[in-house]
Parts: sequence; structure tokens; C-alpha cells
Amino acid sequence: MKIRPADECRYDLLSLGECMVRLSPPGHGRLEFADTLEVHVGGGEYNVAYALSRLGMRTGWIGGLVDNPVGRIVMRHARGGGVDISHAPVSSYDGVGRTTRMGLNFTEVGAGPRASISMYDRGHTATSKMKLEDVDWEKVFRDEGVRWLHTGGIFTCLSDETRKVIPEVLKLAKETGTIVSYDLNFRSKLWSSEKAIETTRPLVQYIDCLIGNEEDFQSVLGYEIEGVDSNLSDLPIEAYKAMVRKVAADNGNLKIIGTTLREVVSAGVNNWSAILYNAADDTFYKGPDFDHMEIEDRVGGGDGFASGFAYAFLNGADPQKAVNLGTAHGALLQTTRGDTSQITPAELEHVAGGGSARINR
Repeated sequence: MKIRPADECRYDLLSLGECMVRLSPPGHGRLEFADTLEVHVGGGEYNVAYALSRLGMRTGWIGGLVDNPVGRIVMRHARGGGVDISHAPVSSYDGVGRTTRMGLNFTEVGAGPRASISMYDRGHTATSKMKLEDVDWEKVFRDEGVRWLHTGGIFTCLSDETRKVIPEVLKLAKETGTIVSYDLNFRSKLWSSEKAIETTRPLVQYIDCLIGNEEDFQSVLGYEIEGVDSNLSDLPIEAYKAMVRKVAADNGNLKIIGTTLREVVSAGVNNWSAILYNAADDTFYKGPDFDHMEIEDRVGGGDGFASGFAYAFLNGADPQKAVNLGTAHGALLQTTRGDTSQITPAELEHVAGGGSARINR
């Protein structure tokens, strides 16, 4: 990929999407019985900007904010992590949230056979009501400059307004030489597969890096994997690779297609890896295998993968190094509570290079 030089751009990476306040019972408790809730901040696209800032990159995030204490939780988190939010539109608060509000995400962290659960409370949020004119996009992309834009299906599916914003932003990013990564991130609670396919297929022409699992490619782009049942209970990896090659052949602008490989042993133990397809040499690159990986909190693992490989490419790495860093970052992110990364560059390089968990004294 031809990535713009750092000295030409204000941002190494800019994310476009919704950020919510997450409320979780301590440990593996249940929401119904909770008398206290942990407060976290996160959102699919936001998590990538935050992670790369942790890794020393210059990042920004654009999404809707509200000028009230809940909105300021997100503002404080972003600023504390070094994420620029100067272009994020801020709505005034009407006292009850009839016009705009911050989204909430109630999450239980599962244990044993009990899965983790996320329950959204995100109707009428500030991000879902964003209009194209709320942001000076010309200033962002032409005057200030962006090396890499990350966004995805969660932002796109929020509302009719965000579905109008996304193609215009992607088109401008493409015109100004910005690399675009797009995480398909299908959410059946937010839109139907039919609507997702109708909306997303025209967007692919502007995308360089496409991220998704087998369900995403089926539900968002309409590509079927030969020999796989509707429940996706068994995924033949070679059939999956054939589908990825078909996606790349149909969309010649795509340069990278990445996906995580997760096998759920229990809520707290997963087998974890990832693959990355490089269209330039028609080759799949596989990340390290984390077998029987013990998980503290699985939410955000896919965003960790996207963060790791974007970080790698922005720093001139080859595809093998990129998938190694992406896989390792996704694994490390799942060792801590909350959606956002707490990982340092040294920790990432250590694990991606095969380093052990032996105590560091």
C-alpha cells in the first residue's frame, strides 16, 4: 500500500464511528443482580484510534458527543489517551435526551458455559444523528491530512443520516490518498442483512483494507462460503480462503482482507489467531496461534486485531509482521477489562515475537 508520509499529515490514523459508555458488573457478575457497575468507554471504531495512540501514533476520532457528564466521560477518556477529538461535533443537552444523547452499552463478562452479553441502549444518540455538514471534512482531509481512516459497519448502520455521511467521507478519503480500512462488523440488532448488503456493496470501491469474519462477509456483502451450514458451526478454512479470493477478484481496489479466527472453548478460554490476505501477491499470511488463551474480557478483540495491523503497516511492516502484530494485539487486549487497549509497544513486540508470559522483574 502507498501510505502518505507522516510529515504531510496531522493524523496517522483517524477513526469515524460511535463511542459509548459501557457499564458492567464487577468480575463476572450479572446485570440483574448488580448493585455497582464499572464504567468503561469504547466503540468499534473509537477503540482503534485509542489503541494506536497508546502505541505512540497521532490519532483522532470523529463521532457525536453531548455536553453533559456522560459525554464528558468520553471526552476525558479520549483526551487522557492522547486521541484528538477537536473535529467531533458536540450537541447541547436538553435535560432529558429527547434530541441527542450518549449511547450506553451494558455488558456482562461471561464465565464457563455462560457467554458474555452486550445490551445496547443507543437509540437517538448524537452519532446516529450526525449530518455531513457537522464536520469540515475538507479541512480534515485536504488541509490537515490523514494517512489512514478507519471506520465500519457499526457507524454505517446507525441511521439513515450516517448512511448518507459514510460514502461522502470515504470518497473524499480516497481522493486525498488516505488509506481506508473498514470493519464489516455486522450487528443483527441494528439492521438486516438485506439492508447491509444494499448499503455496503457500493462502498467497497473506496476501501483498501476490509476486515470481517465469515458471518460478516455473508451478511454484509452476500458472499457464501461453500460447504458451510447456515449456523456456521464448522468453517473449512480452505473454503473460506476461496471466498476471500472471490471478494478480492470482484473488487480490484482491495489490497488487504483480514479476519480473526476464534474457537470458543468456554467464555474464559478461547483458541485465537488471525489471517491476512495480501492481494498484491495473492498470499494468505497467518498470525501466531494462541491456543487455550485465558480471557479476562473478550469484547474488543477484533478491534485489537485491526489496530495491530494498521499500526504495523503505518510503520512500514510487511504483511507477515502485520498479521503477527494484529493477532498479538487482539490477544493482549482480551487480557484486561474494558473495550480499549492498555497495551504498550514493548509488550506488543514481545508477544508478537513469541515471547512468554514469564514474570518481568
